Amino acid sequence: MLRTMLAAVAALALSAGLAGAQGWTGGDDLPTNPLPCDGPAPAPEPMAYNGGEPANPPDRNGKPLTVVDVPKLIGVGYFDATSKGMQEAAAELGNMTITTDAPVEANIDDQITVIDNYITKGVDGILFAANDGVAIAPVLKKALAAGINVVGYDSNAEPDARQWFVNQAEFNGVAKTLVDKMAEEIGADGSFAIVTSTFTTPNQARWIAEMAAYQAACHPEMKWLETVEAQEDNILSFNQANTLINKYGDELKGIFGMTSIATPAAADAVTQAGQCGKIAVVGLATPNAMRPYIESDCVKSTVLWNPVDLGYAAAHVLRATADGTLKPGDTSVKAGKLGDLAVIKGSEILLGDPFVFTKDNVNDFDF
Repeated sequence: MLRTMLAAVAALALSAGLAGAQGWTGGDDLPTNPLPCDGPAPAPEPMAYNGGEPANPPDRNGKPLTVVDVPKLIGVGYFDATSKGMQEAAAELGNMTITTDAPVEANIDDQITVIDNYITKGVDGILFAANDGVAIAPVLKKALAAGINVVGYDSNAEPDARQWFVNQAEFNGVAKTLVDKMAEEIGADGSFAIVTSTFTTPNQARWIAEMAAYQAACHPEMKWLETVEAQEDNILSFNQANTLINKYGDELKGIFGMTSIATPAAADAVTQAGQCGKIAVVGLATPNAMRPYIESDCVKSTVLWNPVDLGYAAAHVLRATADGTLKPGDTSVKAGKLGDLAVIKGSEILLGDPFVFTKDNVNDFDF
């Protein structure tokens, strides 16, 4: 009963919050599930398998696999790290070759073209991180129809367009961690803005929706000023953060960065504006990118997971899928050194909880 009432209150407050947040149009129409303000998260309810199936795949059990990895883009530290994890897994397994190939910009049309080309060339498996979960679905379904095993990571597609999705962390768990950290820094009634890639990028849209729901329920006095797009571009991310700083002046107390590019760019903009200590930056980014800002005390913490482990897990899930050792209805999958990973939401593999990097631990990591 209490949970139902909380959800109803959060929904009403979320509607009001969304109406007041300039620019945000909502990334999807999925329901939100904010975690409790205090105490442990409830265990996820089991669901029937809802992923896709390849058509008449050949017997790949134990046989060498040729796999293409198509992240959102290449040339950024985050996807360099996921690729590194995949190569570690491939070397460990000894019977899988993985090639990473993607656009140099986060462009969904270019990403679709890359995937389509590899379907034509013929591969055993496709690993992907979607720039747009809806737009990418047809080409992934084409891959399944060709008998190719398809596994997503980092950013999902429609469930029936892939077999499994390796989720770096639950969306509502990331949302709670981000909002709680921001509230610690700017106070219960502080005003914040968000720099994201696009409103339709699936993982960021989900995080923002869950952040709004959790903030409405647990930090209702905080004010959401605006959300802006920066297209996974470093210069645009810096410029957007700088525009927010100039536009809102003393009213702006915090900036969320929703990408591994936007967060350090926002920190750089705050640093160059001389606003360290006045505007908090909280977001998702690699420790290497955030280390200078954390060590200078301009940023207190950054939230992420280990993208090397994410890539490593995705490669193991692809191998298990091809071998038939991961099947619809299974509740866990073996992922090498990571141990058994849980299956949630029918066809998702959960890597684990988000991790907070601070001045005390940031130098313990190198990615």
